[in-house]
Amino acid sequence: MLVLFETPAGFALFKVLNEGKLSKVEDLWNDFSSVDSARQVVKLKAFSKFENTSEALEAATLLIEGKASKGLRKFLRVHCENETLAVADSKLGNLIKEKLKIDCLHNNAVMELIRGVRNHLAELISGLAVQDMAPMSLGLSHSLSRYKLKFSADKVDTMIVQAIGLLDDLDKELNTYAMRVREWYGWHFPELTKIIQDNIHYAKSVKLMGDRINAAALDFSEILPEEVEAQLKEASVISMGTEIGELDLANIRELCDQVLSLSEYRAQLFDYLKSRMNTIAPNLTALVGELVGARLIAHGGSLMNLAKQPGSTVQILGAEKALFRALKTKHATPKYGLIYHASLIGQAAPKLKGKISRSLAAKAALAIRCDALGDPQDNSMGLENRLKLEARLRSLEGKELGRFAGSAKGKPLIESYDKDKKKGSGGLITPAKTYNPSADSVIGQLTNSAMDEDTPVPSITDKKKEKKEKKEKKKKGEETNEEDATVQADGEEPEPEVVKKEKKKKKKDSADNAEVQNGNNLDAGEKKKKRKKHAEPEESPELPSKKKGKKKKNES
Repeated sequence: MLVLFETPAGFALFKVLNEGKLSKVEDLWNDFSSVDSARQVVKLKAFSKFENTSEALEAATLLIEGKASKGLRKFLRVHCENETLAVADSKLGNLIKEKLKIDCLHNNAVMELIRGVRNHLAELISGLAVQDMAPMSLGLSHSLSRYKLKFSADKVDTMIVQAIGLLDDLDKELNTYAMRVREWYGWHFPELTKIIQDNIHYAKSVKLMGDRINAAALDFSEILPEEVEAQLKEASVISMGTEIGELDLANIRELCDQVLSLSEYRAQLFDYLKSRMNTIAPNLTALVGELVGARLIAHGGSLMNLAKQPGSTVQILGAEKALFRALKTKHATPKYGLIYHASLIGQAAPKLKGKISRSLAAKAALAIRCDALGDPQDNSMGLENRLKLEARLRSLEGKELGRFAGSAKGKPLIESYDKDKKKGSGGLITPAKTYNPSADSVIGQLTNSAMDEDTPVPSITDKKKEKKEKKEKKKKGEETNEEDATVQADGEEPEPEVVKKEKKKKKKDSADNAEVQNGNNLDAGEKKKKRKKHAEPEESPELPSKKKGKKKKNES
């Protein structure tokens, strides 16, 4: 078995002379108590020396990442045929096993063995003294740390912090200088302030024009549109401003030069910031934009510090004063901080800004972690999350519209059913009902055709006659019922009036049963008995009288 050992001077391979000692890990340190005992356990087989410091730095950086350099692979192919290799890094051992097909070993015994070799490294490798190892290790450590510092992701975002700070300062200075130009030149030409709203166009116009008397003879087509140019020339003729000297105009023009130069530098700085943000934090830039993302990184201190924050902190980052005031006074906490200036929140309605800011902060926290800790440097995740947030915003706006347009629960009102209406169209299956003029009639005027039996014309008099006939039929039906009742009395059959009374009794009994269910069982039973007693004597005298009356009618 061979042991791979890395030194600042190169790679060394040691041959294990007695592999049986590796079985007892606890007693292995006794074998390296002296140089003689150490030489009985391991022996140097081969050594690969680095040519210069750059080769040593490249090999060291690759070993830190768990990779093998070209020199190491050539060295192992030559000396490790049909041998088991003991390595200190398991990731490096897996890579060697896959690429070079060499069996690798990594366990506690191997680590104890490498620790013993390091203790007697100068004696085991001939020609490598201790005084030579110290400066080599120090120089390699310095170059390695310098390389890490140069390509550290934590230090690159400091440029973004400085750039966004300078950009905010430039905005303040530009605003101050532009307002000073307007106020200073306003004494000479006050009407120009309302005519030209843009500060840069105002400074260019003042620099070109100078005294307002020169405005009529100048061409402002490169700076202003035609309508604004016409207004400027008209106002310059009738202006109420005071006269101004050449020395004052010279100072005003120098101030205008400062405004224009600052605006040009601001545009260059914004382009630089945009490129840096797309390189360092592409996903965050796709979600919230360059300026908001840079302000979040500057407020957090660095991209790595910002990646450690949860989504709720990212949401209110920049509104700490309002948050602590709300907690102190027990009022509602703020819903957003710096993230309020993102375009997605600007598109939302005032009622939906809180929901969208919470969703955007959660997605932004994931994007920041992907940018700070992830390997791929593209904005695919940010674009995908932005599409999801836009879809959520549209769904929330649709719910709000449904709530106002439909019922109180946000659902549309149910239309009344019409069997004649076709599905999916506004037409009708059956033709619409129209006015029938033949149904009209005049009271008292009937034609001969209307008197026929087959085709009667409806009128009010006919309706009255029909009602009278119905009444007569009802009377005749009642008389026939009375006659049938007398016949039933003669044949000792039950009369219809008795049947009616029995039905009434049943209705009363059902009402009493309802009272019994409510808890009045005893009272209801007594009432029933009383009603039955009263009903029986009343029926007996009524029957013969009715029978007598019916018999007299029959005799007549």
